[in-house]
Formats: sequence, C-alpha cells, structure tokens
Amino acid sequence: MKIIFRMVFRSLTSIDWPLMLILLLLCAVGMLVMHSAVGGTDARFADQARNFYVAFIAMWIMAMTPPQWILKLAVPFYVLGIILLLAVMFVGETSKGATRWLNLGITRIQPSEMMKIALPLMLAWYFHTREGPMKFLDLCVSTVLLLIPFLLIVKQPDLGTAILVFGAGFFVIYFAGISFKFLIPVMLIGAIGLGAIYANQETLCADKFDWVVLHDYQKNRICTLLDPSTDPLGKGFHTIQSMIAIGAGGVYGKGYMNGTQTHLDFIPERTTDFIFAVFAEEFGLYGGVTLLVLYLLLIFRGLVIAVGAPNYGERLLAGALTMVLFIYVFVNVGMVTGILPVVGVPLPLLSYGGTALLTIGIACGILMSISKYRPPHPSG
Repeated sequence: MKIIFRMVFRSLTSIDWPLMLILLLLCAVGMLVMHSAVGGTDARFADQARNFYVAFIAMWIMAMTPPQWILKLAVPFYVLGIILLLAVMFVGETSKGATRWLNLGITRIQPSEMMKIALPLMLAWYFHTREGPMKFLDLCVSTVLLLIPFLLIVKQPDLGTAILVFGAGFFVIYFAGISFKFLIPVMLIGAIGLGAIYANQETLCADKFDWVVLHDYQKNRICTLLDPSTDPLGKGFHTIQSMIAIGAGGVYGKGYMNGTQTHLDFIPERTTDFIFAVFAEEFGLYGGVTLLVLYLLLIFRGLVIAVGAPNYGERLLAGALTMVLFIYVFVNVGMVTGILPVVGVPLPLLSYGGTALLTIGIACGILMSISKYRPPHPSG
C-alpha cells in the first residue's frame, strides 16, 4: 500500500500545476473549436480526443523522468534522428509531392518531427559539457549540428517543420551566449533580401522566373503573401478566405457553431493549419486576444521554468523548447492572418494531428521534469 501511495504522490508532485492548468484550458478550447470545425463529433473529433490522451501520457512519462537522464539520451536520440532522416531520402514514402514518411511495417513515422526535440536536446547537452563563454569552435560545431537536420528536412521538402527545427536549434545557440557580432550581419542580409524581393516582386513572381533554391510551390507561397489577389481562386485562395473569416468575426464573433465561412466550407484545412480562422470567426477579436493571452501565459511559464532550472544544460533546453512553442504560435497565426507565407505549421493544442500533439506533450513533459525534479541530497 505504501508503494502505491508513493507512486501516486510522486506522479502528482512531478506535475507543474501552473503549466498543467494552462495546458488544460488550451485543450478544452481545442476540443471546443474542433467540434465546431468538424460540425459535430465525427471520427476526427474522436481521433483528436485520443491524440490528447496519448500526448498527456507522454507528457506524464517525461515529467516523471529526471532531466539528467533525458540529457544523457541526447547523442543517441540525435544520431537516430539523422539516420532516420537519411533513410527517408532513400526509402521514404511520398505523399502530395513530399517524401517525409518512413514505413516501419507496423506504423508510419515522420522522423523530422522527432528532431524538434532531438536537436535542442543535443545542443543543450553539447553546451552543458562545455559550460563557459562560447568559443568560435563551439559556434562552428553547433552550427553544423543545426544545419545537418535542417537541410535534410528542407530537402524532403517540409519548410514548416524545417523552420521549427531551425528555431529550436537557434535558440539553444542564442541562449548559450552567441555574440551579436555574428547575428547582426545575418539580420542585415535578411532585411536586404526581403526588401529586394518586395521591390522586385513583379519580376521575381513571374511564371517563368526560376528561384533556383526554392521549389515552385514555395515561390508561389511567398508571392501569394506579397499579393494574394493575383490569383484569388488559386494560390491566394487559402489566405484570402482565412482573412475574410477573421474579419467576419468582428469584435464579438458570430457565436459558437455559427461561423458561415467555416460551415459553408470556405476555410481550407479548417481543422489543421487554419483552425485559428475558425476560432476568430466564431469568437471575434475578444476571443482571439484571449486565446493569444493563454499562449503568452504558456510561454511565460516555460521561460520561468528555464530561469529556475538548476543547471546550465537544463536552462538551455527549457528555454529552447519554450521558444519552439512561441514559433508554433507566431508562424501559424502569422500565416492565417496573411502576414507570413503559408508553410503548414499547426496551432499548438488546437490543430488536428497526432504527431504534433505528441511532440508538444513531450516538450511540456520535459519542462515539467526540469521544473519539479531536484536531485536528492546525499545522506549524512
């Protein structure tokens, strides 16, 4: 009986309850808006409920795992992820023009998803073993560790996941103390490049103009962002309909289950990438701002956990995982509102999908592990 009591007590004390409360609120909102997006309780609604169940089990397991054990898995987990990404290149399954999946016989996996955890874990372990001021060698090694999975994922192609993986790795390097003298030239080049694209969009977006480094559909997404009205029934349809739905919601929204853009099937991918448009149409500006406040609280709690982490590696890992959640929200809301190109990034805990939910569950479980676990004091 005492053993059972100890197990229950440990499972409860391993939960970071402020973080759990925020997650439960977001899950409740997610199931509510999913019910409206699918028009009832069909198979997708039931699947999403099951996905939440699996994600919370994964979160609980990770929360019960000491963070030192998690860091020790960094190298094998990263190497396994790279091997699986290479396997996708040669024997991966192709769907909708992208080769992202690996068939293991009993199930089909998307190795790029595991790199959202494996990469920041690997970089956090690396800097933890070399704690101190960042040297140029550290920057070179960490950049190589970042670029290998990033380029393999871009090759698939999967730009949305590549952005998330790159962001996860970049924030570990940033928190480790990269000098601004390395960042400023990159920022300047990026700003000049964006300005050049905007100034020469008519030439660059011409049908016969080849961008070389990007696929045609990626070029079209950027050009659609610059001016979605050039092809309102084709390439710009997703963005235009999403913006119409958000605008139709006004300040107070049309009411739950009363979104016309949603239920007349004008919003594309309304259960996945564009679910924020469904929510904004039905709950309006107030609802949208409330949802964003919940996400800000989630990110704030993650950063608080990072600041309070007991050692360097755990602080880097917690900070990076928190910023990955920020990138999820920023990119998804940005592409739905038309300020970023459509890159297929889901909205955390609202968008339909098991793999993304599992990744978020694992990330939140690691945050809880870092928050609650403290090594026992030596006796005597």
